[in-house]
Order: sequence, then C-alpha cells, then structure tokens
Amino acid sequence: MTERKPPGMRTEDWVEAQIRQAQNRGEFDDLAGAGQPLHKLADPHDPDWWVKDFIRREKIEADVLLPPSVQLRKEKQQITDKLRKMRSETEVREYLQDLNKRILLQIRDATGVVVPVGPVDEEEFVEQWLQDRPQPEPAPEASDRPQPKRSIWQRLFS
Repeated sequence: MTERKPPGMRTEDWVEAQIRQAQNRGEFDDLAGAGQPLHKLADPHDPDWWVKDFIRREKIEADVLLPPSVQLRKEKQQITDKLRKMRSETEVREYLQDLNKRILLQIRDATGVVVPVGPVDEEEFVEQWLQDRPQPEPAPEASDRPQPKRSIWQRLFS
C-alpha cells in the first residue's frame, strides 16, 4: 500500500518519487506488451476512430452505411447470385418486382447522393434463371408404375 503524500510536497513530485521507487524495486520489469507501441497512440489521429471501432466491435456490415442508390446498384450487380438460390419462378418474379419497386422509389425520391440506377428487365432475368437451372427429371410413365391393389369396394362399384 502506498504512503500518504507528505504535507508541503507537490503532488507531481510525490507521484514521480513513487514511480521511481517502483522502478528501483523492478515492478515494471517483464510486463505484458513491454516495448510495444500503444494501440491507439500508434495510429495517426482519426476523428472518426470511435465510429470505426464501433463498426468493427459490433461486426456491422459497411454496406448498411452506403446511400440507398449505391446499395441498390450493388444489389443489382449481385442479382444472378441471389437468383441461383431461389427455387421457383414465382419467387424469382416477386424478388425482381420488389427490386424494381425499390429502384423506382429511389428514382422518385432522389435526395442526397444521386447514382443512376435503372430498373431491371424481369423477363430477361427469368429466362436466364430458367436456362441456368438444372432440368427436373421427368416423372415415370403411368405404365412403369405398379398398379395399387384395389379394395373390394372399388372392384364392386367400378
């Protein structure tokens, strides 16, 4: 436990004396991170350091911070990847219609950064999706299937 500061001694001098005594006792030897620069002090001054630190710490995607028109343009570039994961033509059409609605809303409400984004051709992407999709196997013919055994009632009334 440290001693109390003697009366009449300046606080700065007393603190320096305490540090010197601890150094002489070797209490600062072999500390973790010895000789390494301090993380925050090694970087040049960045006024937005706290925002970047928050984004990194909370694992927030940087795309969320982009203007809506830039987000739509990026989404438009990734359409084919998203369509590959979809299973039905109606799902593909609904997604493309929703994307076109959002693009048209952004065109009407052009506030902030304006990045030109045009609507997508729904039919072109549906055709491409149909071509890229593996063809389903044809159903077996009715003659190939074994006929189920009919009950006595079905045989009587047929």
